Amino acid sequence: MSAPKFTTLGCRLNAYETEAMKDLAAQAGLSNAVVVNTCAVTAEAVRKARQEIRKLRRDNPDAKVIVTGCAAQTEPETFAQMDEVDAVIGNTEKMTPDTWQGLAADFIGETEAVQVNDIMSVTETAQHLIDGFGTRSRAYVQVQNGCDHRCTFCIIPYGRGNSRSVPAGVIVDQIKRLVDKGFNEVVLTGVDLTSWGADLPAEPKLGDLVMRILKLVPDLPRLRISSIDSIEVDENLMQAIATEPRLMPHLHLSLQHGDDLILKRMKRRHLRDDAIAFAEEARKLRPDMTFGADIIAGFPTETEAHFENSLKLVEDCHLTWLHVFPYSPRQGTPAARMPQVDGRAIKDRAARLRAAGQLAVERHLAAQHGCRHSVLMEAPDMGRTEQFTEVQFDTPQPVGQIVPATITGDDGTRLVA
Repeated sequence: MSAPKFTTLGCRLNAYETEAMKDLAAQAGLSNAVVVNTCAVTAEAVRKARQEIRKLRRDNPDAKVIVTGCAAQTEPETFAQMDEVDAVIGNTEKMTPDTWQGLAADFIGETEAVQVNDIMSVTETAQHLIDGFGTRSRAYVQVQNGCDHRCTFCIIPYGRGNSRSVPAGVIVDQIKRLVDKGFNEVVLTGVDLTSWGADLPAEPKLGDLVMRILKLVPDLPRLRISSIDSIEVDENLMQAIATEPRLMPHLHLSLQHGDDLILKRMKRRHLRDDAIAFAEEARKLRPDMTFGADIIAGFPTETEAHFENSLKLVEDCHLTWLHVFPYSPRQGTPAARMPQVDGRAIKDRAARLRAAGQLAVERHLAAQHGCRHSVLMEAPDMGRTEQFTEVQFDTPQPVGQIVPATITGDDGTRLVA
């Protein structure tokens, strides 16, 4: 009997949870199955999920097809109605041993074909399933799940539920084990990372967690935090940025737009000037800080003037790594009922944002020529600097190790050492 095959779509947290599901499926003895962990962030993501499911069915005609993840949670009927699909599993159910034991024991007979419950009632975060995952160099640790905010464009809270946090002690113990296994970098991940701690006793902040990890795991060479909401950043996190060299100088910001009116219509909690002020303060505290950012092009009611404010944000916040999302309506969100922007305008604006992002990358790369960096090797010929910039090496280096390097140039997308 063949081991189940897993396909992951979407975010790093999905990839983390796929690793957990592999363990659960193996423990349950599930075989001859294909599992698709879906994403629901855009309508395009759901379309790609359906496309991937049809392809996997063609490639694995005798296997059972199990669909899970955010799209399965928000649109279970969409996937249950597909002829290619044998079972639909919700985001809570996919993390429980009983689900996988039921699938392994009697795939459809006694097991409901659709197991998707109300995720808003979930209060527990999985804490014990895996000790992180990643390459030999970098491990990812889930510290938070869900989101309490209701941005008008976003379906994710309905796929992930309300915010809940993993206790700091559990996280520290997990990171200690990862360091003992030889990982030189740990990345903290979550759906709304800066909300970590709000549901825990004493309501600690993300900065408290970062300081605690760095203090209690002194052998951890590098700590990195993934996407954050800058308006929620606390004093201790700013203190860590200023004083802790083991906290990497790279932050990915959930900005979404650069115009105040559109930000209000998105139901974001920050304004344009808040984003600029945060970026200026972080760079003042840590001059080598680089920023990535999520920006949506073509949000409903966006005019050319609104869009220009997003475009200018690239320079005003000194952004380097852009994730550009052409807006697509998600059924069930308030933004889907707002006046929509013409599709050609959305495509054009997204292209202009990406072009601005490419120029920002080229400027960043050129500024590194002649600099010395500590590079964490992900492959014999490729690693990343503290700012998460890729570096190409001419001679093989030990994978998983941090090596000093002098930057000699770049190829337009990565540095050369």
